[in-house]
Amino acid sequence: MATAVQHNPRAKFLDRIGRPAFPCVGAKSALAHEGIQFFEAGDLRTGAQDEKLLGQLQQFAAGADPDALFISFVALFPHTPRLDEAAFEAALWQRLEALHRLDAEAFDWDASVSSDPRSPQFSMSLGGRAFYVIGVHPGASRKARRFGCAALVFNLHSQFETLREDGRYEKMRAAITERDIAFSGSANPMLAEHGEASEARQYSGRQVGAQWRCPFSAQEN
Repeated sequence: MATAVQHNPRAKFLDRIGRPAFPCVGAKSALAHEGIQFFEAGDLRTGAQDEKLLGQLQQFAAGADPDALFISFVALFPHTPRLDEAAFEAALWQRLEALHRLDAEAFDWDASVSSDPRSPQFSMSLGGRAFYVIGVHPGASRKARRFGCAALVFNLHSQFETLREDGRYEKMRAAITERDIAFSGSANPMLAEHGEASEARQYSGRQVGAQWRCPFSAQEN
């Protein structure tokens, strides 16, 4: 399959979330506060940029204030061909596992979350900090996940905990759900309440059933 390289993927990514109807108010807040950091990493299916990408992610994790809100690290993969949802999901977990293997040489898993993708307390960990990862790509069935090029959005898990503590999380979640229904025509069936199911089921955006098993396994130190 030929790869159609997207020109100026950063600008197109920002334009996408900046459109009035785009449902994620968290992404819009990050945009408004200039809290989005980018890295262009080529093709999601290959590890050519893994070391550089991980280095940037580790720096992002180290430099982010524990109480910071509405900041994201976006890894763009503009050389990725259009993939169906199953292929994108496979590439996403292949990349995350490769990053984790490199990261484990210097960092332990964030102790505030589980490294078991079957656990409701699971979150991805890089640079010693927990992240909630959102995959977006041109072949996504959910309109809100359909972007011009493949990308992985790394959101610090601590942001959600801070929002829960000050009572804003549920209001923001309800606003996103309402806006997503208006944007996509239905609620996202994969979104679960925190603590009910593993967030790993949500990373790729593909709708999966109860028998789905995450292809990721954390390295034991």
